[in-house]
Amino acid sequence: MHRPSAKILLACVLAASTSLATGASSSAADTAGALPATVKNGTIGFVITHRYWAVHQSPEGKVECPNGYNDGPREQFKQLFPEDGTKRTLMDTQLMREGRQWHPTMAEEPFTFKDAGGKISYGMNLDGKVKDTDFTSPDGAKGIDNQLYRAIGCISNYRAPEGTVYHFENEFMRRYNNNRFLIELSGVDSLVNDDDVTVKSYRGLDNLLTDATGASFIPGGTQRIDNRFGKFVQSTWKGKIVDGVLITEASDVTIPASATFDASAFHVLKGARFQLKLTGERAEGVIAGYTPVDAFIHHLNTSWSTHHQSYGQLSSPSLYRAMRRLADGYPDDKGQMTAISGAMSVQMVQVYVDHPPQTVAEMNGVAPAPVQPSRE
Repeated sequence: MHRPSAKILLACVLAASTSLATGASSSAADTAGALPATVKNGTIGFVITHRYWAVHQSPEGKVECPNGYNDGPREQFKQLFPEDGTKRTLMDTQLMREGRQWHPTMAEEPFTFKDAGGKISYGMNLDGKVKDTDFTSPDGAKGIDNQLYRAIGCISNYRAPEGTVYHFENEFMRRYNNNRFLIELSGVDSLVNDDDVTVKSYRGLDNLLTDATGASFIPGGTQRIDNRFGKFVQSTWKGKIVDGVLITEASDVTIPASATFDASAFHVLKGARFQLKLTGERAEGVIAGYTPVDAFIHHLNTSWSTHHQSYGQLSSPSLYRAMRRLADGYPDDKGQMTAISGAMSVQMVQVYVDHPPQTVAEMNGVAPAPVQPSRE
């Protein structure tokens, strides 16, 4: 059996020692406020690796769902059309219920919808107020606006780890490159405390960088910006970093969220804000804002058929009614609220954001640089 030489073993030990020392130095630099090596020219990028609507869960849902979870399409269908010998047509049963998916109304239905209760939820104080309908965050912050949690918290599909939507939206988000959502921070003087940074969002074009198992994501990859078909993702925020947490002002954003069969789809957040714990290699926290009810339901129905919704007792018509009833933002000209406060829990890893060269940007509609007059 071949054995490595003493020189090779010594080289491996020295390399491992150097790596450990470098990692310790990087961690110490982050703690002390010095910029880690991943910040280049005052910029650092991150890409989402995990994303899901924030649902605070107690064991078996006993706190937020003391009466159990909501029924789905199959359970509701049996309640409406029991097998009692009555003759019914396909038009009046299956097709009628499928039509309710795409044309929901606020008309009364014979099902009791179970809102999530409890006093704790993830999210942010979006309106600057502390109201009776608000939650307290797990770390004690008051006035958390997350009415979407009330609507989806007792629907099995949105709960971890068993929820179909919870599982597959993350799976497809990672599998399909058109779901690649990036942010890039610029004007960064410190990842610990910095009173003025700019955050921009983009859609990336590349695969996520994984470890040898393929199950975990590691920092250091590169993401090229999609300036041709991904402009709808691009938005800008002003923000600051306080004790290692990025906090931004509000800006609207569209987040790509293709699901089954790589169908093009996205989530819309109005007045979205970031609250992310930062290091030189990772970011984790929430993106909070108001999602338009109609846009949320449209994404749900175009991404998940009634068949797939049934896996986790998710009734789209019932959820629509609950969201409209609980909506708390962006009133229309009649005073009816059109959007509902919510929060996405996100995990991100550091990437190097590759901006397209000027010639490519010009072909995609970006104004070219001004031509300098000739001196000849």
